[in-house]
Amino acid sequence: MTDEEWQVVRDAMPVPAWLEGRGGQPEGYCHRQMLDAIRYVTDNGIKWRAMPADFPVWDRVYAFFRRWRERGLAREFHDRLRDKAREEQGRDPEPTAAIIDSQSVKGAASVPAGSRGYDGGKKINGRRRHVITDSVGLLLMVLVTAANVTDRQAARVMLPHLRARFRKIVLVWADGGYTGRLVDWAKEKLQLTLQIVKRTDDMSGFVVLPRRWCVERTLGWLMRSRRLVRDFETLPASSETFVYFSMAMLMSRRLARTASRTKHEQSRWAHAA
Repeated sequence: MTDEEWQVVRDAMPVPAWLEGRGGQPEGYCHRQMLDAIRYVTDNGIKWRAMPADFPVWDRVYAFFRRWRERGLAREFHDRLRDKAREEQGRDPEPTAAIIDSQSVKGAASVPAGSRGYDGGKKINGRRRHVITDSVGLLLMVLVTAANVTDRQAARVMLPHLRARFRKIVLVWADGGYTGRLVDWAKEKLQLTLQIVKRTDDMSGFVVLPRRWCVERTLGWLMRSRRLVRDFETLPASSETFVYFSMAMLMSRRLARTASRTKHEQSRWAHAA
């Protein structure tokens, strides 16, 4: 991370328990080094044991990653950056609409049989990432399942949690895979309007569909991280954590660029005055 990006990241990091008097002790490694190492794994797709010597020892980095996964700190860190990114765009931190979609990826040999499946539509043996984003493509929720879990099955698990965490959301756009009784169930049980955006019969080739392109772009952003081009994780929770780190990298870089540009403009105007 650059110094500008670290400033953004440091302000969004969870507060350690020992600083708030909740027990524990200071960690032995700098958080900036640890996050740089995890970002390196996410971005380059290396094995944990192949950690370059410039970073802390691989097992300490993995222990840091595991602790953030088990305590939900990766999601908390990601959500704070998302709120900042939305505010930087002049939006309210809490969205009022969302988009849901899924992405099937091949599973590596390290993915156990109990958490992998076969997606007959995409002809992929592995796992499926179910994501919900806001209207600009920033991640709200992710759920990693076996690839044979359908969109409607995952939505029945995700939508109640979405409604509980984001009380202002009243509209969710989706594709044809979410049609059926799910639409009525969401309206009756959750007071959510699930609006289906379908391709029409007269469409041919690639067509940008309203609203759906936002979540499709987000799925494309995830594929920039080599750790996510396939699913290498034994636990689905680890896959979800890498998704949060991938999106956190994207947002922190954007926020750092904006802060740097603003600082440069202020300096230029100061010299001009």
